[in-house]
Amino acid sequence: MYKFKEEYNLEVTDGLQEKYQGILERIGEDVNREGIEKTPERAAKAMQFLTQGYKMDPEAILKKAMFKEDYNEMVVVKDIELYSLCEHHLLPFFGKAHIAYIPNGHIVGLSKLPRLVDVFARRLQVQERLTHNILECINKTLKPKGVAVVIEAEHLCMMMRGVQKQNSATTTSGFRGQFQKIETRNEFLKLISANLK
Repeated sequence: MYKFKEEYNLEVTDGLQEKYQGILERIGEDVNREGIEKTPERAAKAMQFLTQGYKMDPEAILKKAMFKEDYNEMVVVKDIELYSLCEHHLLPFFGKAHIAYIPNGHIVGLSKLPRLVDVFARRLQVQERLTHNILECINKTLKPKGVAVVIEAEHLCMMMRGVQKQNSATTTSGFRGQFQKIETRNEFLKLISANLK
């Protein structure tokens, strides 16, 4: 089971609600006022929703929709929206992932690649590891002739605090197999170049 649960159906467990109440009290908020009264519960449910990728098996998601197919050209899924939490400040980062692979006897259902992105994004992350996680899972599970991942994202930890640079974006990439050849890599980058800033 890898479908993300709706936030309102989650049950708050392990004292998470009480922890959020303690945080609100320590920053000087009145936890009994009307607008804040239910915030600890809502925040706990939100955190459980945003980190539920820890409870999912990304390889199982891919294996559930692997099909034998004699196709050996590049498969590209681009503009996959992603939302994650920076592990350093628990602030969001968001953007798009672009994935390509060259099959080696098996293809995978196209919807499984965005699901794979979500599973790894719904964990505390850094963009570099997120890129690596997606790349290595596809490489290990599908054993393709090559795989490529590019992620472009904006980080609220840079925009709201710290250097406060609102117009900055970060691009990370990873390449395996045939995508380590410059001509194959360039073909992929050309296909997604209209989307990159």
